[in-house]
Amino acid sequence: LKDRSKDLIISGGTNIYPREVEEVLLTHPAVQEVSVIGVPDDEWGESVLAFVVAEGVDAAELDAYCLQHIARFKRPRHYRFVRHLPKSNYGKVLKTELRLIAQSAG
Repeated sequence: LKDRSKDLIISGGTNIYPREVEEVLLTHPAVQEVSVIGVPDDEWGESVLAFVVAEGVDAAELDAYCLQHIARFKRPRHYRFVRHLPKSNYGKVLKTELRLIAQSAG
């Protein structure tokens, strides 16, 4: 339950549900997997960071895609392209590990 409480992203006083952003990104044909987390942001409190497993697509293309399908404030401000997402033995994405990766990257 503690991990789930961090799933909600509050950016500029607005609630953003990671699952909603993930579902939009997963409809892009080049995206195989995605996981969205909130990261600290000095101006907005938190901003949206998407970890993406994809080939043949860049952040600008995904950003434009998101703008066509969800509100501007919900789109990821940052994209990290990875080869795979860290998962538990049950196949669940370990968002706690993604948060550690995001912190270590600065």
